Amino acid sequence: MGGGAEGDNVLALGSVAEGQCVRLARLDAGGGMAARLTAMGLVPGVELRMLRNKGRGPALVEVKHTRLALGRGMAARILVKTIPCP
Repeated sequence: MGGGAEGDNVLALGSVAEGQCVRLARLDAGGGMAARLTAMGLVPGVELRMLRNKGRGPALVEVKHTRLALGRGMAARILVKTIPCP
């Protein structure tokens, strides 16, 4: 999916450092997973902050003042761009 300028500086959410803020660029997921992530508020353009990402176990992110625990498989399918934290 994507390419060109959209592909520049895009990384998987699972590789984001703790404390880093990101903006969701796109979901690289099938219909079922994309629908589930969208229902949790993970839509293109939303801002997230990585709270915990130890490399094992779920990644903990904050989106719109809500904490979400995401499995490694899901975090790998969420493509983001880094942004400055507010």
